[in-house]
Amino acid sequence: MADVNAMEKKLAEYKCDTNEATCLKLVRFPEDVEDDGTTFHPEYSHQLFGDDEVAFGYKGLQIQLFYTAGNLSTLFKVKYSSKVTDTFDCVEADDVEAKIREIIPAGFTSNTDDFISLLEKEANFKPFGTMLHSYTVHNEEAEQLTYQIHKADISCPGFQEYHERLQTFLMWFIETASFLDIDDDRWDFFLVFEKYNKDGETLYATVGYMTVYNYYVYPDKTRPRVSQMLILPPFQGEGHGAQLLEAVHRFYCSLPKVQDITAEDPSENYVKLRDYVLTKFCQNLPSFDADKLHLGFSTDMIREAQEKLKINKKHARRVYEILRLRATDMSDEEKARAYRLEVKKRLFGPYRKNQRELAKMRKCLRPEELVSHMGQLDTQTQHEELEKSYQLAVDDYRRVIERLASQA
Repeated sequence: MADVNAMEKKLAEYKCDTNEATCLKLVRFPEDVEDDGTTFHPEYSHQLFGDDEVAFGYKGLQIQLFYTAGNLSTLFKVKYSSKVTDTFDCVEADDVEAKIREIIPAGFTSNTDDFISLLEKEANFKPFGTMLHSYTVHNEEAEQLTYQIHKADISCPGFQEYHERLQTFLMWFIETASFLDIDDDRWDFFLVFEKYNKDGETLYATVGYMTVYNYYVYPDKTRPRVSQMLILPPFQGEGHGAQLLEAVHRFYCSLPKVQDITAEDPSENYVKLRDYVLTKFCQNLPSFDADKLHLGFSTDMIREAQEKLKINKKHARRVYEILRLRATDMSDEEKARAYRLEVKKRLFGPYRKNQRELAKMRKCLRPEELVSHMGQLDTQTQHEELEKSYQLAVDDYRRVIERLASQA
């Protein structure tokens, strides 16, 4: 028994956290390759390495996935200090290399010198498609950096191969990511690039992107649906997500055939970003004037948001609640109560449905069957959940209001 425990303890030394072991880089200069300060790590690796996000069989495991900053030409290497099969018989290490090869397209190099030589070709890389928007950001060194947002599609020469490299980042940063079949021409791609100088030449670095699928709406409209959105970690927290979503929204607002703009299974962070962008747009619409907000959510708001900004009723309602909160003196008990009831009226929808279901159950279920459902539909629990939902919504709304104030 002692021998078994000793063996288990010894083998445990060969388990590696794959989020820590996976080292990602966006390389602009040869010295970036050896600079640990340019390395970033995944948020997720479960899609390749299982729910525990562990690779077995190695000590000092390092999975290097380095990309040139613009074209995303790839260096892939697996390094380790020791491997379990060198020490123990009948124990096999995970095939880490095979797992990574499942997601990275052919054409990568495993030679560092060859990868560094690819940096010389970065000057030839130019953003794909048509530029929609350009903006500037001041960094910590007070330098003014220039960014561009481009719209591309699969007809752009070289874009399909570039996109295959770009989408590998999804596996590391979106929890339920999957790769796209981009042969369908109803896909639109929106890309963010940083414009920078290197040795007197203008180069471009990939910052992030968004994919949108254009669904058909009878009889002659389309409904663009955001599928994926990612700002790469070195650029997060700088406002690029908002710039990208605003540019995409403006683009589709200019198309008469667009019904409205939606998102597929949006994350919490995406919803918060969308709240900010749509509120920023709607705050200047006449129907959302501060003196009209206390009158309630109106058909004029629904119509104007849809016609001018391609915003559907559900999203317009959230914008109304955010702007009404901003216009409400919450220290005034009566005004605060009116606002709280207005928001809870919307939030109560699912609970009202539960009550209708309970009424039906009373008619058709035996008492013992009814008891098993009562816990789920308990009125007191519903009131507590409703209050919790309200507080969470208000917290989110306040963050949007604070961000709008900081940008004013």
